[in-house]
Amino acid sequence: MREVSIIGIGITKFGELWDKSLRQLGLETGLAAISDAGITSKDIDALYIGNMAAGSTLQQEHVSALMADYCGLASQNIPATRVEAASASGGLAVRQAYMAIAGGFIDIAVVGGAEKMTDVSDSESSYTVSMGSDEQWESKAGATFASLHAMMTQSHMAEYGTTREELSAVSEKNHFHASMNPMAQFPFAISAEAVSNSGMVSSPLRMLDCAPNSDGAAAIVLCATEKAKKYKKKSIKIIGSGQASDTLSLHHRKHLNQMPAIRMAAKRAFKSCGKKASDLDLIEIHDNFTISEIIALEEIGIFKRGKAAQSILKGETKLGGKIPINTSGGLKARGHAPGATGIAQVVEIVQQLRGEAGDRQVKNAKIGMVENHGGTAATAVVHILEGE
Repeated sequence: MREVSIIGIGITKFGELWDKSLRQLGLETGLAAISDAGITSKDIDALYIGNMAAGSTLQQEHVSALMADYCGLASQNIPATRVEAASASGGLAVRQAYMAIAGGFIDIAVVGGAEKMTDVSDSESSYTVSMGSDEQWESKAGATFASLHAMMTQSHMAEYGTTREELSAVSEKNHFHASMNPMAQFPFAISAEAVSNSGMVSSPLRMLDCAPNSDGAAAIVLCATEKAKKYKKKSIKIIGSGQASDTLSLHHRKHLNQMPAIRMAAKRAFKSCGKKASDLDLIEIHDNFTISEIIALEEIGIFKRGKAAQSILKGETKLGGKIPINTSGGLKARGHAPGATGIAQVVEIVQQLRGEAGDRQVKNAKIGMVENHGGTAATAVVHILEGE
């Protein structure tokens, strides 16, 4: 297999972007990533698009052809592929492009993710997100995405003694990081007390435990490392990649408070590059709910099972701590546009490894991880990146 590098990145601000269409968001980030990479459209071999919800929220399917056409790539007949895996769509699009380049089929790919979630009502967008769960046995029976994660939270609390204070510490920390990220939907700090006193969504999860449904887009350019220096003097390598699946429905799992697909995806990513959890300098975690960040850190092996929440409360995952988590602000505060989320996570790690993260820069960052999952982690994708 060939080595693969990231030579270009682009991202929009996440939020309620009513003045921009899906195709405008995709074009904006795609052009930014291509410009950053120093390539032209003639250098592009393939386009991969992460998108979950366009069919539901915009009545627009065939998103890959739409993006290729609107970005001016259709005239060159560049192959474009849409990738869908609920909220893991972006991360899986990265992995598909990575494998195509590593396997020698192509040399350069643009990977973009875009989503419009606020052009419909909150109830409609929330229902669309719930499509990442089991429609027949969960959502049709009345289980919301929040209530499924509430059950996971209750189970974690019962088995490990996780507290309300510890859940709130996750959100407080991520908002603190987002206060230094100009692209974040909520670029301001909040107190743990505010989280604990926010409106109840599904007990014990409160409003400020939950990531928003956002509009936004992100893009990266991947290139075979052997050719990368032609365009970029210094690039960021994807040194590890892993993917795993689990049961779609939560009730089929042995443990409600675990996400085995994350554990297996991380294990495979570590094995592919010979690294281990202690080698990581920072991680972007898929924190669609505060409990998700806690469980994911335990599955990856950063903390022992049942200990992650305590460590977050102690400040070990904050900038300057043992292992900074979600320096972008995470899904909770940067925002969560499902098809773009996994790619936005990669953009953050690339900025950190380049030393371009500004006030939220992790000192001497060399190796970072991205964990992106869909549904209640029925699909999990993990990438490990290394700077030069």
